[in-house]
Amino acid sequence: LAQAILAQTQRPPCALWCRAVSRPAASSSSMAKPGIVVEKMSPEEAEAKFKISSWGTWGCEVSKFDWTYSGTEAAYILEGEVTVTPTGDWADVKPAVVAKGDYVVFPDGMTCVWDVHKPIRKHFNFS
Repeated sequence: LAQAILAQTQRPPCALWCRAVSRPAASSSSMAKPGIVVEKMSPEEAEAKFKISSWGTWGCEVSKFDWTYSGTEAAYILEGEVTVTPTGDWADVKPAVVAKGDYVVFPDGMTCVWDVHKPIRKHFNFS
């Protein structure tokens, strides 16, 4: 009798029990990713709000290249135009056309393709 009671109260081995009651965890790639934020702004407003003249300056000619952000980048576009198209786990994020007079924030970890249509020059700051 004691063996019959013990057999009824024991759980199945963990491998069976865990499979029966657990749900798969959401993967980081299935979670919504932050988008690229673009806001038109005059150079004077960008300077007053963000002190962009104290940021680094970067530029490149017409080109197309892959990029991965290893921090959140804020940038102010001084000249040019680029289409930034998220890729990989970020492919569901809407591409952004960024041009002169845009204040833009690129999210940390985003993978993308930069397609520079007009030579670009920008102030940038990573956080």
